[in-house]
Amino acid sequence: MGQTQEHTESVHGSQSTIHERLAREAELHDHSHSTNLRESEVGKFYSVAKRSYVCYHRLVFSDVEGRDILEYGCSVNSDGLELAKKGAKVTGIDISQVAIKESHFLAEQAGATDRVSYHVMNAEELAFPDRSFDLVCGIGILHHLDLEKGYAEVARVLRSGGRAVLHEPLGHNPLINRFRNRTPHLRTPDEHPLLRQDLHTAENYFSDVRVHYFHLTSLGIVPLRNTPFFKPLYALTEGIDRAVMALIPPLRRWAWYCVMEMKK
Repeated sequence: MGQTQEHTESVHGSQSTIHERLAREAELHDHSHSTNLRESEVGKFYSVAKRSYVCYHRLVFSDVEGRDILEYGCSVNSDGLELAKKGAKVTGIDISQVAIKESHFLAEQAGATDRVSYHVMNAEELAFPDRSFDLVCGIGILHHLDLEKGYAEVARVLRSGGRAVLHEPLGHNPLINRFRNRTPHLRTPDEHPLLRQDLHTAENYFSDVRVHYFHLTSLGIVPLRNTPFFKPLYALTEGIDRAVMALIPPLRRWAWYCVMEMKK
């Protein structure tokens, strides 16, 4: 979850400003991966996030055999090893040296370094040639980036007909934003959960953009996550969310997460 605000710099920001922003991101994520900081404080909220992750993984894991895949902001919870088992060749990048070191260790332990590789890299300046990948996928990465640069790089490295599948937080819900604003130590001041216009901006870079929205009323049952009532209430609230967002599309903007499916 990231703090809602306007971008802290324009696409044309100075190199020193960009360097400072990237350094903040790297420092926070190195610390987070080393201490499990975010999981200890926001993990309770992820108890209601299952359906969006199921959608994300369904889209990512469809038709991966023989594909070249870029895991964009792979963190330490990479899907790379599972994708490799399905026959894909996977490259993971992250700004955090801690995340890449751990991911590389896990790949070595699995004997998969011939099919999976990990690199410390700035997601806004990918060190790959044009049209290198059939699929770009990632969880919670775009809202850390200058969106114009992020979209442009994803589109650049995708082959014709390739897809991008990205799981991202949204920034319109006032209750979620209140929590974000009360926990600034969990994020950098540069994060910007996506707004409606940010989703529309993707249409400038991709021929087809589809956005799936998740988790609205289901957030209300987080306090009941350790009770016998949670499972039936979760099914009920997720059903309500599907119905409400289908009948009243403007409410989608208040969802917690979205899954973006974009084709080049």
